[in-house]
This record gives sequence, C-alpha cells and structure tokens, in this order.
Amino acid sequence: MSHKFISTNIVSKEHLDDLNHVNNVQYLYWAQEIAKTHWEKIKEQLEDTPAVWMVRNHEVSYRLGAFLGDSIRVETYVKEIRGPLSVRIVEFFDHNTNRLLVSCKTLWCWVQLKNRKPLKISEPIKTLFLSPNPPT
Repeated sequence: MSHKFISTNIVSKEHLDDLNHVNNVQYLYWAQEIAKTHWEKIKEQLEDTPAVWMVRNHEVSYRLGAFLGDSIRVETYVKEIRGPLSVRIVEFFDHNTNRLLVSCKTLWCWVQLKNRKPLKISEPIKTLFLSPNPPT
C-alpha cells in the first residue's frame, strides 16, 4: 500500500452548517486541500512538472457528524495510477475516538498546462505516490 499523508483540522464555527455540524462542502474543501499539500510535498522531489491535477469526480460517503471544537484527523493516499488518472482516498476520523466520519474517493486527471489535454503520469511521480515510504 502507498504511504499515507496526514493532517489535523479543528472544527471552527465557519465550518458548520445550519444543523451545527461540519458542512458537507467543507469536507470536499479539506479533501482538495490535503491533496494539494500532499502533491506539493511530492513535487519537491521532482525536477519538472509539466502538468496540473484536475478533478474528474468525487465520491463521498458521510457516516458521522463532526461538531464545533472537534479534532479531525485527515488521512490521504493514492490508491491507484493508470495512464493520466489517479485514484486518491481521503478519510476523515474523529481524532479522539478514531471513528471514521467521512470517506472520499476522488479521480484526478494529470493535465498538460499548455493545451489542457490528459498526460500519462510519469514513472517518477507514480513511484513517489505509490511508495510505502512518505517523501522526506
């Protein structure tokens, strides 16, 4: 299995919806932010990155709510890479109980900057994402 990249978020008032739990859209924002941060860490190990990541779709499963002041552990990893596509998993856990709150599966596409056409993910990128050891 590939390495996990982990961060923690503390729920604040602006993350809440009318039901006083974390808004569903907030989880998507956090999923994109951890993916971006993970990519920035991977990119430090590369000489050239001629493309950018674009989302093709998200699948989100909401299991339990999170509330003001809760600590949420966010874990992500790349599950699979084929051609220009990568499957990224992001899971949100209650940091205190370790219970899974939300899981998100996102299909990302590696797209050339100059023409916005899909580009096969290079072996160095593939190796860095799928390695069991996190980037240093």
